[in-house]
Amino acid sequence: MDVNSYQQTVDQMAPKRPIVKNCLKAFFVGGTICGIGQIITLAYIYFFSFTERTASNPTVATLIFMSMILTGLGIYKKIGQFGGAGSAVPVTGFGNAIISASIEHRSEGFILGVGGNMFKLAGAVIVYGVFSAFVVALIKTSLVKMGVISW
Repeated sequence: MDVNSYQQTVDQMAPKRPIVKNCLKAFFVGGTICGIGQIITLAYIYFFSFTERTASNPTVATLIFMSMILTGLGIYKKIGQFGGAGSAVPVTGFGNAIISASIEHRSEGFILGVGGNMFKLAGAVIVYGVFSAFVVALIKTSLVKMGVISW
């Protein structure tokens, strides 16, 4: 059997992925997470007198904390299995990544296990997030100094 016929056989035998169904699930889960985030934002604005601008940081922290709790209880894994990328793309995926690594390596101790492995996956997100924020701030500052945009 040559390579082409083997590949055709594999393509015929491989199960077809339900792409539309998976996209709808991801959209539903991601939208639900974002909807919960909007409700939390409105609660911060209504109950704690935040403005729309100042409520964003506590909302993000609350969503990350909630995803960490759900990961510890084993619920976020089920949400991720159902929603796929819809649970990984929002900021809750960041909290899930940190706690999952911590739980996986807790048998190695708190310092070398939990602390040493907590940011292996999320560390790249933090580094590139800080770097890209720096680049955007540098570009914005340059444009303001040149008079292209106003502060």
